[in-house]
Amino acid sequence: MAIENTSPATFDLGHLRGWIGRREKAADIVTPRLVGAFRAMLGDAPGEPAEGDEAPPCLHWCLAPPLAPASALGPDGHPARGGFLPPVPLPRRMWAGGRLDFSAPLLVGETVTRTSTVSDIAVKEGRSGLLCFVTVDHVIESARGTLLTERQDIVYREAEETARPAPAAQKQEGERDERQREPQGGSAGEPMPAPRWQRHVAADPVTLFRYSALTFNGHRIHYDRRYAIEKEGYPGLVVHGPLQATWLVRLAEETRGAAPRRFSFRGVKPLFDGSDVTLNAAEANGNPGTGLDLWVAGATGAPTLRASANW
Repeated sequence: MAIENTSPATFDLGHLRGWIGRREKAADIVTPRLVGAFRAMLGDAPGEPAEGDEAPPCLHWCLAPPLAPASALGPDGHPARGGFLPPVPLPRRMWAGGRLDFSAPLLVGETVTRTSTVSDIAVKEGRSGLLCFVTVDHVIESARGTLLTERQDIVYREAEETARPAPAAQKQEGERDERQREPQGGSAGEPMPAPRWQRHVAADPVTLFRYSALTFNGHRIHYDRRYAIEKEGYPGLVVHGPLQATWLVRLAEETRGAAPRRFSFRGVKPLFDGSDVTLNAAEANGNPGTGLDLWVAGATGAPTLRASANW
C-alpha cells in the first residue's frame, strides 16, 4: 500500500484513532507438532512433546495467526489493512517492540485463547520521516486462567524514497512519551556494557523462512530477497523482531535457570540475514540479581534489539 506526500496535515489521525478499543478473539491448540517444530527452528532437538509438558517461552507468537486468504493480502504479504488494525496509509510496517508479563507456561495439548485490543494510536515525525505507532494489548488465557499478557508496539513509516527530514518533533494527541517504550537498559544511543554472557546464533534464510512458516507471517521482507532489496530498499532479508526477542528470552532463561516474569524489548535497527549475530546479556545496572540487560548485535557489534528481563 504505497502513498505519496503524506504529511501530518493530510494524515487523518482522528479517523485512525477510531480503531482504539477495537477487539478480537482467536483460539488455538498447543500441539506436540508445533512445539517440536518450534524447538527444531531454534536449533534444538524436537523431542517428543507429551500432553501436559511445558511449552517453550514465546511459542504464543505461533498460535492463532490471522488466516487471510491470498486475495486479502497486500503487496507486502501482510493482510490488507482496515480490519482489526487501522488502515495506516504508510507502506512500511515493522514490529517496534513490546512487553511480556509471564504468569504461567503454556502446556502441550491445551486450548489457548488470545484477546487483542487496540489501545493506542499516535503519529510523530522521526528522523526517517512520518511514523505511526499502533499499540495492541493481548491477553493469553486457557482453562487454567491468564497465562501471559503482552503489549505489542507496531510502527508504520514511509518508504525511503518518500521519507524526508523531520521538523522539530511535536507530540500528537494521545501520543505517549517515547521513553515509555524503552527497555530498562536506556536509550538506543547509550554505549553497551561488556556482556557477561554471549551466544552466537545463525540468522540464515532457512531459519527466517521456518519462523515465518511457524507464525504464518507472509511479510515478504523475511523470505523474498528480491522484494526486500528492490521494493523496500533493504540490503537483505530482515530478521523478525519477535524471533530476536525469542532468542533473548532463551538466553535469559539459560542464564538464570528460569524464564523471566517480565521481558521488555525494543527494536533499535534492522538485522539482516548473513550477519554474524551475537546474543548478549549483562547484569542490570551492574548489580547481580537485579535483572538482566540483553541485546542482539550484528557484525558491527551495534545493537539491533535491546531488552530487559526481570524475575
